[in-house]
Amino acid sequence: MNWRRLWAIVIKELRQMRRDHVTLAMIVGIPVIQLVLFGYAINTNLRGLDTGIVDQANTAGSRALVMDMLATGVVAPVARADTPQELMAMIRQGRISIGIVVPPDFERRRIDGRELAQVLVDGSDTAVQGAAAQLAQAPIDSAQPDMRAPLTSTPASGRISVVSFYNPQRRSAVNIVPGLIGVILTMTMVLFTAIAIVRERERGNMELLIATPLTSSELMVGKVLPYVAIGLVQTSVVLALGMWLFDVPIRGSVLDVYLASGLLILANLTLGLLISTRAQSQFQAMQMMIFVFLPSILLSGFMFPFAGMPKLVQWIAEVLPLTHFLRLIRGVMLRGAGLWEMWIDVLALVVFTLVMMALAILRFRKRLD
Repeated sequence: MNWRRLWAIVIKELRQMRRDHVTLAMIVGIPVIQLVLFGYAINTNLRGLDTGIVDQANTAGSRALVMDMLATGVVAPVARADTPQELMAMIRQGRISIGIVVPPDFERRRIDGRELAQVLVDGSDTAVQGAAAQLAQAPIDSAQPDMRAPLTSTPASGRISVVSFYNPQRRSAVNIVPGLIGVILTMTMVLFTAIAIVRERERGNMELLIATPLTSSELMVGKVLPYVAIGLVQTSVVLALGMWLFDVPIRGSVLDVYLASGLLILANLTLGLLISTRAQSQFQAMQMMIFVFLPSILLSGFMFPFAGMPKLVQWIAEVLPLTHFLRLIRGVMLRGAGLWEMWIDVLALVVFTLVMMALAILRFRKRLD
C-alpha cells in the first residue's frame, strides 16, 4: 500500500466533506441534538400535568388536601369547575389530563374513614395514568378537618381513588397505534416530496418543466396531490391493522380521523417541498429530512411524555406538525372528541401548511441553477 496515495485520498475526502454543508451539519449537529434532547428535554418523571379541580366541599380541610396534591408537583391547576361532569368534558376535549374531585361531604368522609377524593385521568396516555397512580399514593396528611367536626387521626393517603377513562386496562397498543399513523405519515410524506424537485433536476426533466406554461404554484400543488391519496391509503392500512390485530377502538368519527390525517399529510408534504427546493441532490434531501424526523419522534409526545419536557422544549415542539396531530388523533380515536373541540390544533396544522407552501413556492425558481 502506498501511504502517500492513501493520504491524498484522505485529504480529498475531508475537503469534500468540508464543502458539503449538510454532511458537515449532520456530523456535528446530530450528536449535539441527541445529547441535548436526551439529557435536557426527555424526562419520564411527569411534572406539571394540566389539571382541573372541583372542590364541592370548599372547607379548610378540602383546600388543604388539594394544596397537598398540588405540592407534589405532579399536577398544575389550569381550570376550575363546579361539577365532575365539567371536568370529564375538559378531559375529553384534551384541555386537561387530570381532574381532582372533592365531594361536598368531605368532612363527613374524613370522620367515617371513607374515600376522600377522586382523581380522574385521561387514560389515552399511559404515562399520565402512571403519574396519577403515583399522585394518589403520595403522603398527604396536612389536611385538617373542619373545626366544627370531630378530629380524626386517619391520614388522607390511600383514600384517594383513581378513575381512568378511555384505556383502563393500560394497553400500550391503544396509545401507540394512533400515534404510529402520524409517525409513518411524517416519515414517508416528507421523504416523498423532499426528493421530488431534486429528482426532476437530476433526471434532466427540469428543462421540460421550464418549457411548459406551468406556474410555480401549479407545479407545487401538482407535486403534492398524488401523495395525499397515498397518505390516506397508508392511514387506512394502519387503522385496519390496528383494529384487527390490537383491537384499537375508534370512538369518534371516522371522517374526523381522515380529516386529521389529511391535515398532517398536507403539512408534511409542504415541508418536504420546502426541503426539496433547498437540497442539491436526493441524498442531501434525505440527510436534511433527518433534522425534521428526529425531533418529531422525540419531542412530539409519541415516545416520551410531552408534559415531562421543559417549557422551552414544549414551545419548540409546538412548531412540529406531529405534536398537534397526536393530540387530534388520540382525541378522536380514544376519547371520542370532535375536531371542532380541538380547533386550536387544527388551526396550527392549517397555518403550518400555508406557511410551508408559501415558502416553497417563493423559493422555487423554474431555472436550471
